[in-house]
Amino acid sequence: MTRGRPQKVADLIQRELSDLLRREVRDPRVGMVTITSVDVSPDLSHAKVFFTILEKEKKDKTAQGLQRAASFLRAQLSRRMSMYTTPELRFVYDESVERGDRLSQLIDSVIPPKSG
Repeated sequence: MTRGRPQKVADLIQRELSDLLRREVRDPRVGMVTITSVDVSPDLSHAKVFFTILEKEKKDKTAQGLQRAASFLRAQLSRRMSMYTTPELRFVYDESVERGDRLSQLIDSVIPPKSG
């Protein structure tokens, strides 16, 4: 199965944003951020950028910092990607990692340890 244009654009955005966040963003609210995935709309006008951070208690401040930097990041992406239009960026905290940890803990608490 071949990947469509929105998925290719999403992969490129993810790679470029990770680099931009590491090198260019100076907002103190945006620390060690990991871009976990990007969903781009079929018409390429919007991109939902999922991120995670190590310090969960700072996720709201980090989201504010990322949203504040969104127009700067979009302009930088536009230069780097040379597309006709660059998607509008919306940052969303990715809870799938936390959810996975929680499920794993629940499973471990229900299944008795094997005696060997």
